[in-house]
Amino acid sequence: MAIHFFNREDEAIILKAIKDAEKNTSGEIQVHVENRCKKDTMDRAAEVFAMLKMQRTQLRNGVLFYLAVEDKKFAILGDSGINARVPADFWVKIKDNMQDNFKAGNFAKGLSEGIIEAGNQLKKHFPFDNGDVNELSDDISFGNN
Repeated sequence: MAIHFFNREDEAIILKAIKDAEKNTSGEIQVHVENRCKKDTMDRAAEVFAMLKMQRTQLRNGVLFYLAVEDKKFAILGDSGINARVPADFWVKIKDNMQDNFKAGNFAKGLSEGIIEAGNQLKKHFPFDNGDVNELSDDISFGNN
């Protein structure tokens, strides 16, 4: 089951990566893990993005890392505010690095490195401001699909 895919140590690594990535940006990063993806991965990621209400960030700068662990599929989806500012191949580069780690069985490492890289880019376009608040939960969410 998806909820047991990461052990406590892996979850701690991923949560630390989210917190570290968000320290320097107003951008918001979330991770959602479920068992199966019965449709196009990006379509499902968009559904999860909406389900988690990620489009409600003030600057439309949320990023979703979506994983369907049994189907071995994943996607990265950025909101419109981010996609308007980053290069067209931005998500592809992060996804390629993650995939290399995933193929080697290093799921927490691949995910945390992807999160940190997204955070590094987000801080260029959405730097942290003293008035920023954490608009979305940093916890990993899990689904049953």
